[in-house]
Amino acid sequence: MKRLKPRRRGIYLLPNMITISALFCGFYAIVMSLNFEFKQSTVAIFVGMILDSMDGRVARLTRTQSEFGAQLDSLSDMVTFGVAPALVAYEWSLKGLDRMGWAAAFIYCACAALRLARFNTNMTVVDKRFFQGLPSPAAAAIVAGFIWLMDGMGFAGRDFDWICWGITLYAGLTMVTNVPFYSFKEMNIRKSVPFIVVIVFVLFIVTISFDPPKVLFGLFALYGLSGYVLYAWYKMKGRPVSIVQTEEEGLDTPDSKSE
Repeated sequence: MKRLKPRRRGIYLLPNMITISALFCGFYAIVMSLNFEFKQSTVAIFVGMILDSMDGRVARLTRTQSEFGAQLDSLSDMVTFGVAPALVAYEWSLKGLDRMGWAAAFIYCACAALRLARFNTNMTVVDKRFFQGLPSPAAAAIVAGFIWLMDGMGFAGRDFDWICWGITLYAGLTMVTNVPFYSFKEMNIRKSVPFIVVIVFVLFIVTISFDPPKVLFGLFALYGLSGYVLYAWYKMKGRPVSIVQTEEEGLDTPDSKSE
């Protein structure tokens, strides 16, 4: 296995400021939920997702990766995609379920912490094409997207308390499964693409702009189910379902033949 170069220990301004901004989105989402401003809360989580997708890319493009930045990013993710969605869901709906409500919120929060810890420790042994379990930003998007959609349609949280409970548990527990979710890391934005790809991207952005809550929740809900579909497909084909690479077992490598 190719040895990775040790990360630099310096502190760099640009990528870390983006990470801090994502952290602020999580904090803002919590504060707004305490003020019963759930639209602002859920939108803040989605903005945090955008910022979280930028900091690593900016660090690589500017060659400012560091161990400090990696640790800060993980802590920011815990707040924005772990604590914030759990508390927003609790304040919007789960509070009415008493112990069952806060238990579901805590399970989600704990699973997010376990998911991030496992990601950090398995980073060098996992097939880069897949995530091991549902990534925490996608789990947060499922929970926040549902609340944004229902709140925007004028429904109260108490009308969907058990549905919210089930979605929160599903998102949380799926984070700590071994189910593979496609990571999209093979997409290279530096390579040339057919013109039709640009058109599809434009149509995609326009579709989201028509009704962001419905489109975003629908997309992330489908992504949250896609891992189980992929898992079942690999099982049916008799192919390995573990994405942790070992000498004896692993998903197909890019050089292997596809069926």
